[in-house]
Amino acid sequence: MAAPKTFKIGLVQMRCSADPQDNLTRARARIVEAVDRGATLVCLPELFRSQYFCQTEDHANFDLAEPIPGPATEALAQTARDKRVVIIASLFERRAAGVYHNTAVIIDADGKLLGSYRKMHIPDDPLYYEKFYFTPGDLGFRAFDTACGRIGTLVCWDQWYPEAARLTALAGADVLFYPTAIGWHPSEKAEFGAGQASAWQTAQRAHAIANGVYVAAVNRVGHEKPAGVEGEGIEFWGGSFVADPFGQVVAEASRTDEETLIVTCDRTHQETVRRHWPFLRDRRIDAYGAITRRFIDE
Repeated sequence: MAAPKTFKIGLVQMRCSADPQDNLTRARARIVEAVDRGATLVCLPELFRSQYFCQTEDHANFDLAEPIPGPATEALAQTARDKRVVIIASLFERRAAGVYHNTAVIIDADGKLLGSYRKMHIPDDPLYYEKFYFTPGDLGFRAFDTACGRIGTLVCWDQWYPEAARLTALAGADVLFYPTAIGWHPSEKAEFGAGQASAWQTAQRAHAIANGVYVAAVNRVGHEKPAGVEGEGIEFWGGSFVADPFGQVVAEASRTDEETLIVTCDRTHQETVRRHWPFLRDRRIDAYGAITRRFIDE
């Protein structure tokens, strides 16, 4: 079946509680709300089933991990079947004892689990101790044929890497989704906050332009300081947005409130932009071999 020329996506910007079942229930309700507003593909924020536990290194947090497929994917698949909606959901995957991933699943509108993307770039910064929890992804950069057409998803820290966006676009994705959990250290917000948020959006708008794709980033909101975390915790900055293939921000959520963005993606617009800015045509694939090196030493 040919991909639709236009389709509506929904980005669920939400607060996350300490109760995984509560988060799953509220996320499913927000998916239904998005469908009622016309969305045929809905993306949830990164690790939406819990508060952002990577603020501390605690072995007990591995109990939050779940198998894929498992109860969460089964519940979301039921929503997908009932509402005929494609769902992208970010989960803490238990692959095996001692092997865990930060994984996005893609569920088609018939409830079929099309596949997974495992986060490739794993950060290790103050309050973002993800290397303690997550094994780097080993599935590569992927695109998936859905009822809405061919789409790709990356996860949060992947947002800063043009190679990840390029390879996913080269796999045929017309939309790049970025489930995200990013925020401010409260003590740094006044001095650095605006610049950090601007850089985050600018990097992703650049991916949209360079690849001629829609880019959709969905973040959480709220201040989180889980038990055992020292300091002030993280204030998640929201600001979920969609940029079109020209790099224009066509919709943006607030910094503080739960919100569901509904945005129309138009493949005809994408075709027009790519015809005028043929960056994929003009790539010098014969000259890029050094990109696989860590650094080019003289």
